[in-house]
Amino acid sequence: MQLIPWVYTGREGFALRGWHTRPTGKPLLHFIHGNGFCGRAYEPLLAELAPDFDLWLSDAQGHGDSDHGGHFVGWNRSAELAVEAMNAHLPLYKQVRRYAVGHSFGGVLTSLTLAQHPGLFERAVLLDPVIMPAPMLWAAQMAQWTGLASHSELARKARARRHHWPDKAAAFAALQGRGVYKNWTGPALQAFVDHALRPSAEGGMELKCSPQRESEVFSSVADGLWGALNGIKTPVQVIHADQTFPFIAASVQQWKAINPHVSDIQTPGGHCFMQETPLQTAQMVKRYLMAQF
Repeated sequence: MQLIPWVYTGREGFALRGWHTRPTGKPLLHFIHGNGFCGRAYEPLLAELAPDFDLWLSDAQGHGDSDHGGHFVGWNRSAELAVEAMNAHLPLYKQVRRYAVGHSFGGVLTSLTLAQHPGLFERAVLLDPVIMPAPMLWAAQMAQWTGLASHSELARKARARRHHWPDKAAAFAALQGRGVYKNWTGPALQAFVDHALRPSAEGGMELKCSPQRESEVFSSVADGLWGALNGIKTPVQVIHADQTFPFIAASVQQWKAINPHVSDIQTPGGHCFMQETPLQTAQMVKRYLMAQF
């Protein structure tokens, strides 16, 4: 799987970066990562998808090789920037079918894109998107407006996250089997170490996504999310884990009740199940995106 870098600068002045495969005429699959990660951290999953799709990997502001860009522009603008970046390069791909996949934070960004650009993608798969039920989302918005969101457990843990190691081997050893990386395959963790870390000015390796940026994402929410979810006309399948945040399953059922274009599958694993079972996840993604219906 040979990946080619791309760059796009939006009106805010910072550069988004990512990767794409060489155009071959296959359907184009747009992928957005979870908070704190980057596109190439999912290489075991993407390698399973590459035989059937050309890939477009979009790294959000302050993630992967994208610029930090100062203040976080928010979920809605992040979704729009990803669309702008892909559209700027679409002439490379001629007229091919387009699909979208997003994990966690990237799943929410993908859903916002589907609502704002109904003809851009034919189908989408959301991997454990962090969609909160409406009352919980309202409370999170209030916390964001009052500044209390920065004190949430996820935001505090992100700021306290270890972000520096002597080398890649030390990072792999420190992360293996712990926290969000528990049960990841060796190749998945290696992809994270190889692509979500960079050399530090102080020596050693550090996270490309700073703990502060990860915390900023956790301290904010998408505006108008449930209105957007209700208005999506693109067929969407949500694949959610049985050992993830409990609100995700509840949100998916709420979403299905108001939007007939949404279906779901529950799969074993945690919030990063695609890093635990990349082959099985790729099979589920392909089964939905390539189905005849």
